[in-house]
This record gives sequence, structure tokens and C-alpha cells, in this order.
Amino acid sequence: MSAPQRQFTGPQPSATAIFYRRIGWLRFVDKFGRKGQAAMEYLGGLVELAGQTLHACFTRPFYSSELLSQLDEIGVKSVSITGITAFSTGMVLALQTAYALAAFGGKMFVGRVVSLSLLRELGPVLTALMVGGRVGSGITAEIGSMVVTEQVDALRAMAISPVRRLVVPRVLATLLMMPVLTALADVLGILGGLLIAVVELGMTAQDYLGSIWNQLAISDIMSGLSKTFFFGFEIALIGCWNGLKVEGGASSVGVATTRTVVLASICVLVSDFFLTKLFLAI
Repeated sequence: MSAPQRQFTGPQPSATAIFYRRIGWLRFVDKFGRKGQAAMEYLGGLVELAGQTLHACFTRPFYSSELLSQLDEIGVKSVSITGITAFSTGMVLALQTAYALAAFGGKMFVGRVVSLSLLRELGPVLTALMVGGRVGSGITAEIGSMVVTEQVDALRAMAISPVRRLVVPRVLATLLMMPVLTALADVLGILGGLLIAVVELGMTAQDYLGSIWNQLAISDIMSGLSKTFFFGFEIALIGCWNGLKVEGGASSVGVATTRTVVLASICVLVSDFFLTKLFLAI
């Protein structure tokens, strides 16, 4: 009787392969490496787009009509949401400050605390967050829809640079309107604090405004307004980049829009810390 034939089961994995396959942390390292690579590629794309945008800002052709349209869309139509946010924040600041300082007889410092908080930090940051949520998502949705419907490819076919036609007007409009929106938000926030100071705290408008006028410095105003240029550039650049990199259908536009809001908010909050450290050191 012949010997039983051995069934062929294919090549057996080596002991080394079995060993590494059972180590879960290697999979984590691999996943972490892939995430890190994606993050570096994303940052590299943003830097490249920033360089192309800055170069296009100082070379022809210019699309002035598109810039004016974006000034209205980004600036004028954002006044309501930024103004309401700042006005309510000023009222809350006045109430909380008066409650905290009541035991120390510091009610007269309400105007100073409200104005400094709004001008240096809350005004620029809250305005940037509101603009990032409204404008950043709108930029991504608009450009992403143009990518999906192949309008961006049509621009390239007509020898029109998408960076010049789509990115530059939106970036410039955001840079120009962010300081204006922030200044309006600061004024409305101070007026909200004034309303609470007069109605709830029994202060006079002269005392409230006098404490602000006597203690406020030009550096307080300029430090807050200077931040808005960085915030506006970050918001517009992230919105444009995510819109240009949309792939697929309408669902990918929604994913890119959500990513823009999240990343823009994180960038604003993180950069605010470093900018504050920089301006305090100057």
C-alpha cells in the first residue's frame, strides 16, 4: 500500500512573521505613522497654497469684481452674527465681573475688565470662531461644489488659475474684513457691558466709560486687531484648501466642510496662545 499523500496547504508563515503579527502595538505604530504622514502632507499642501496665494496677490491679473463680491459675502453678511455674539458676551462679562468683585468693592472696575477682555482676547477670538464657522464652511462648500461639478477643471482648461480666480479674492476679503468685524464686535461688546452696568449695577454711563478711557492703551487695541490678520488668513486658507481637495460627490463636500470648521477653530485657538505670548513679550 502506498504512503498517504500529504495535503498541500500553501507556504507556511515564518516564525518571525507570526511573532510580529501578534504584536498589537506595531499596528498602532503603523496607524500613527500613517496619520502623521497625512498630517504632514496636509500642512505641506497648506504651505504650498499659501506661497502661491501670496505670489498671486502681487502679480496680474486681478479679479476686482470677485473681490468686491467676497467683501460683501464675507464681511457685510457676517456683521449680524459677530455683533450679537459680542454684545451678549459683553453683557455676561459685566454681570460676572460685578458678581466676582462685589465683595471687594470693585464694581467701578467693571468697564475696565470688560473692555480689556474684549479688546485683547474675546473680541478677536470669538469673531474668528464665528467667521470660521460661517465663512470657512461656506468657502469650502462653494469651491468643493465647483470641483465636483468640474468647474475648476474648466477654469484650468481656459488657462485661468484657480488660485487667482477663487483663492486670492477670498483670502484678501477675509484679511480685510476681519479687523473691521472685530472692531465692530469690540464696540458692541462694550456697549453690552454698558447696558448691564447702567440697568443692573446702578452705575452711570459716565463712570463706566470713564474707567475705560482712563485705563485703555493703544497697545491693547492694536494687539487684538493684529491677531485678526493671522486668524483671517488661517480661516480662508484652510477653507480654500479643503474645497480644492474635495473628491467624490456631494457627501465629500459635507465632510470637507465639517473638517474646515474643526481645523479652523483649532488653529484660531492654538495660534491665539502663541500670538498672545508674542505681543506680551514685545
